[in-house]
Amino acid sequence: MGLYGQRAGCLSILCEDEMQAVAVKSQLQQIARPMYSNPPVHGALVVSIILNDPELKSLWLKEVKGMADRIIGMRKAFKENLEKLGSTLSWEHITNQIGMFCYSGMTPEQVDRLTNEYHIYMTRNGRISMAGVTTGNVAYLANAIHEVTKPN
Repeated sequence: MGLYGQRAGCLSILCEDEMQAVAVKSQLQQIARPMYSNPPVHGALVVSIILNDPELKSLWLKEVKGMADRIIGMRKAFKENLEKLGSTLSWEHITNQIGMFCYSGMTPEQVDRLTNEYHIYMTRNGRISMAGVTTGNVAYLANAIHEVTKPN
């Protein structure tokens, strides 16, 4: 079981010079040290409560299945949309893969075009978060990918 969003946040400090940056880093390391020595228990407590209560565990498993089924459905819709657009590439890997991420096979240059021309963001190795694909955006995503992957 994973708990998403248990991050404390981000702190950015702009220093005037390297000497000041070294001093600030030293102070921040002293502040952060106790956080690593005494890890939070909140997440573990939540997991323990859910897994030790049959009703909560059953509900959790049902929700996990629902999320997995939704992602599988989005993978199918994504592939079908690409095929409907007449893409000559094979997109079998989209439905053959499992999990929240899809490795699209796009090049860094194609990913850059998606970002610059269509405002679609993913890692430059072409990894797509399938959790962010919905019935409302799957056609747009497929069209954009079709456009940037078409042979010239």
